[in-house]
Amino acid sequence: MKIFCIGRNYGEHAKELGNEVPDEPIIFMKPKSAVIQSHTPFYYPEFTNELNYECELVLRISKNGKYIQEKHASNYYNGMTVGIDFTARDIQNELKAKGLPWEKAKSFDNSAAVGKFIEVTPDFNKKKINFSLEKNKEVVQKGISDDMLFSFDHIVANISNYFSINIGDLIFTGTPAGVGECVVGDFLEAFIEKQSLLTLEIK
Repeated sequence: MKIFCIGRNYGEHAKELGNEVPDEPIIFMKPKSAVIQSHTPFYYPEFTNELNYECELVLRISKNGKYIQEKHASNYYNGMTVGIDFTARDIQNELKAKGLPWEKAKSFDNSAAVGKFIEVTPDFNKKKINFSLEKNKEVVQKGISDDMLFSFDHIVANISNYFSINIGDLIFTGTPAGVGECVVGDFLEAFIEKQSLLTLEIK
């Protein structure tokens, strides 16, 4: 299983971090060990003092493919959920300032929380998917798929130009504005529309 992640796919999020809005999808990857398993506690990493949450819509790949045309891309995923891309922001900023890769800040063990999947059917309105993240029962992030710079199908097609996609791969499609810090004791809950699909406590 591969985990693809798209950076800066919401203009307001790029601006809040002082980044340029990209002309094409920014792709980075997490290893399989980044996915936190069900019923596994999430422990605050010892190497960071600034752990950030980033709530995102996540696609589940259902068909193997390579060099996929955008018009056919919807045939290659059949599930969607919400996920949290955890980021050690202090580590990331240090590495970026030195011009170094920042996998240590994004791809560490358990840095990818994935919720329960819902089926993507042909009548699924992929342009108007509302999702949100609550921290301690207060909404801290809200997004709608219509605000993405690059659509689901564009992302799948673009990734497939560089990497083969395989059944079971996951794609984190980017986070909207509102990312912030979390600390030990925080309870996070993520939703698509009003359906709770992911809960997690930071220990």
